[in-house]
Amino acid sequence: MRICIVYDCLYPYTIGGAERWYRGLAEHAEREGHDVTYLTRRQWRAGEEPQVAGVRVLAVSPRTELYTREGRRRTSPPLAFGAGVLRHLLVRGGEYDVVHSASFPYFSVLAAAFARRRHAFTLFVDWHEVWTQEYWRCYLGPLGGQVGWLVQRACLGVRQRAYCFSRLHEQRLREGGLAHVTRLEGQYAGTTERPVPAAAAPTVMFAGRLIPEKNVAALVAAVAQARERIPDVHLAIYGNGPERGRIHRSIAEHGLSAAVTMAGFVEQETLEGALAQALCLVLPSQREGYGLVVVEASARGVPAVVARGPDNAAVELVEDGVNGVVARSTAPEDLADAIARVHSAGSALRGSTVDWFERNAGRLSLEASLKTVLGAYGNA
Repeated sequence: MRICIVYDCLYPYTIGGAERWYRGLAEHAEREGHDVTYLTRRQWRAGEEPQVAGVRVLAVSPRTELYTREGRRRTSPPLAFGAGVLRHLLVRGGEYDVVHSASFPYFSVLAAAFARRRHAFTLFVDWHEVWTQEYWRCYLGPLGGQVGWLVQRACLGVRQRAYCFSRLHEQRLREGGLAHVTRLEGQYAGTTERPVPAAAAPTVMFAGRLIPEKNVAALVAAVAQARERIPDVHLAIYGNGPERGRIHRSIAEHGLSAAVTMAGFVEQETLEGALAQALCLVLPSQREGYGLVVVEASARGVPAVVARGPDNAAVELVEDGVNGVVARSTAPEDLADAIARVHSAGSALRGSTVDWFERNAGRLSLEASLKTVLGAYGNA
């Protein structure tokens, strides 16, 4: 089968759950004998070529900064990427049986829908998130938010076979009028064997992009409050992004320069070693479409703290008191209370986290989701 995967980011040039999902999908499809092309935005330097074994990687838009100084997504890169996808599919869309696109950054979905008027491929769309009208306005302001919401609505109106990764966004897709929706629960690519947890160091850990919705500055304030009850607790922050300066200011404001490590991006082996020894992983996000790092923590017997909120699907991956704690909100005092609960629970919580992962590893595996998707390609 001839498959075209469409996403404007490529792992490891950019790092995130969606990036790893599409790289895994491309590599798995190629290993199963399919002909795979990956359309993306150029993220590598001139003279370099991305290496994805057996997969043709084509840059259809130029290398540009994705985020503004304030940490919001720029509008011009999605437009350029959508135009590049449209050009490619109008000319070569007949070479594909399946086009599989991320919903975001939206214009690629509209481009594929337009090109399908000329070519007979089947369109699959992954909806990692579906934003409410209120969130769009919060993110881009009244005018920009209304435009963004209307573009999202247009993509929901495209004839497609839709995938999502949480109950929250499955419900929103069905409310948006999509009939063919499949929820895929698994994105975890590691071993599914029963973990043997390491002894916990007094370290709270965050791993991810440093962008506003991840709320890491509030985590710094939470650790400052948690240290009033747990004096030796430290915070390790892995990742980079436009919020780095704000986080540094928060560290200075709370006098935590000796208690917080800003590690940046590190090798995967280093990250996994740090995660295995952490007291807990904290994902203080206001908005998450899935929360893969929660599963990665559970796979090492490490409890996770997530925050309850209307746009945070990561809470679906934490059973409160079993494999972590669900904080009442993203407020520093609520995150501090959740960290203290993990600390008080001690090794018993690490043990129940191991049990939780063993019970759920099969449904949360990337392999299970990929089999579902490739089976759907065949049926299409």
